[in-house]
Amino acid sequence: MTHSSYSGENNRALSILGLNVIETSIALWSLVWDIDVSLKDLNRRIIELSEVNSCALDGVWLGLEKVVRMSSKMNSTAPAVVCGAFRAIFGDITTDSGKADDAWNAGRSFFKIFVD
Repeated sequence: MTHSSYSGENNRALSILGLNVIETSIALWSLVWDIDVSLKDLNRRIIELSEVNSCALDGVWLGLEKVVRMSSKMNSTAPAVVCGAFRAIFGDITTDSGKADDAWNAGRSFFKIFVD
């Protein structure tokens, strides 16, 4: 994982893609769990599980703060840094496989823990 403070070749684009994949995964899982979920509840779940602080907790749970390369002036445990790395993983799964479904499968296992 490379943070933008370390190199111009970093995971920013993967992080943006990953955010979209995460939000889609949460929405799909929520619909699988409750097909009649209200728009309000669906939006609340998406925001709750994809916002930076929640995302950073998920990244710390995976130990991502230990693998992010960054400038020595940065804090590897900063929520935005860990969350960016967490999101980039989902973007990377999507680009490596060429299918968002593979990220959905990974996300389904991960987010099931937090949605149930």
